[in-house]
Amino acid sequence: MPTTAEPPLLRNTNFRWLLGGGLVSMLGDQFSMLALPWLVLSLTGDSLSLGIAVALMGAPRAVLILLGGTIADRYSPRRVMLLSKYANAAILLALAGLLLLDQASVTLAYAAALALGIAAAFGIPAGTAILPQAVPPQSLQNANGLQMGARQLSLLAGPLLAALVLGAHDGAQHTSMAALAAAFAIDALTFLFSAWTLRQVSLRPLAAAAAQGMWRDMAAGLAMVWRDLPLRSCYAYWAVVAFFAMGPLQVALPVLASERLHGASALGLLMGAHGAGTLAGMLASSLGGAWLRRHFGATLLLVDAVVGLLLMALGQISSAWQGAALLAVTGLLGGYLQVAIFTWIQRRVAPAMLGRAMALFMGIFLGLAPLSAAATGALLRHLSVEELFCGGGALLLAAAVAAALFTAIPRIAGPETIKQTISEK
Repeated sequence: MPTTAEPPLLRNTNFRWLLGGGLVSMLGDQFSMLALPWLVLSLTGDSLSLGIAVALMGAPRAVLILLGGTIADRYSPRRVMLLSKYANAAILLALAGLLLLDQASVTLAYAAALALGIAAAFGIPAGTAILPQAVPPQSLQNANGLQMGARQLSLLAGPLLAALVLGAHDGAQHTSMAALAAAFAIDALTFLFSAWTLRQVSLRPLAAAAAQGMWRDMAAGLAMVWRDLPLRSCYAYWAVVAFFAMGPLQVALPVLASERLHGASALGLLMGAHGAGTLAGMLASSLGGAWLRRHFGATLLLVDAVVGLLLMALGQISSAWQGAALLAVTGLLGGYLQVAIFTWIQRRVAPAMLGRAMALFMGIFLGLAPLSAAATGALLRHLSVEELFCGGGALLLAAAVAAALFTAIPRIAGPETIKQTISEK
């Protein structure tokens, strides 16, 4: 029976505004991500000071992100996103101006890192909650794939563009501060541009949710996730995955490149292969949609089991090309699954609760990433990098097998099947 063909996503005006503004803003973010650590190192030459700045930026995102998601649900994702973008632009313009006035200090860098982290805690959940209101439901999987692919592309290209700006004025200290100020100013302008594009987006109106007070709204979001057994099971499982997989990739991979391969150049190849694989997986996320609609949970566990095996093999490599091949496949699977997971949550959760649900999901990874990195660093004092990768991969594989045997995750269907079942009841 013939069906109406879905119009190409890039013909959707809302999505074009979101994708274009988001891509420009994400490229701009890489300027600050490179310039802020360089500012701290230029002022102190101290790795501890750099670690403090990174922690000041990351901690508010982990601590406040659920509050940010609650506010996005309460006052609309677009309004929260706009305020976050304006706040980021003001912080970065102020920082750039003070650097040009020779007011650079470690205290200033710390304050900027903390302020940017707070703004991100509100902007991130709002950004993930807005897409289902801007594109048709049937286009959500492809929209997530393209949007996440754009983010991954910015992670590959953005640092190169930022390096060109910072490298254009290497030399005297004053000139170096001028280059850093230019990098922060560029990022501020990209925030203003993306705020303008966001204002062009027309969102579908949502039914007004009954406000119960900020803290009760936050508790209601947690209760919603707890009562939804498939959602609760997946969130608990993802916490285990985050702890076992993130540390080896963040901490043990540089050690592997240093001890067994050819140092920094090998690390760059490994990270580039993983990034390119992730981009390819995100762009390929529209494939296999029918299978995902029927077997979302089984696909989730199967992919994680394969990634566990790949991590175990990564500890056995003897050349950079072997590691690059393994990490390219790991990135491909991870990128594909990331899009599927975001889409599943966005379709499963009621729009009025989506900001809180996505905030809790991302809070799991933001909170557990530093713990996983610290645990990996401590273990590497007693284990070889080969043992670390083998153990981490084996634990991830065991987690997937245990979830398949003892939870309902393998029987979780995709969102469309869920909605159809509910309507039939």
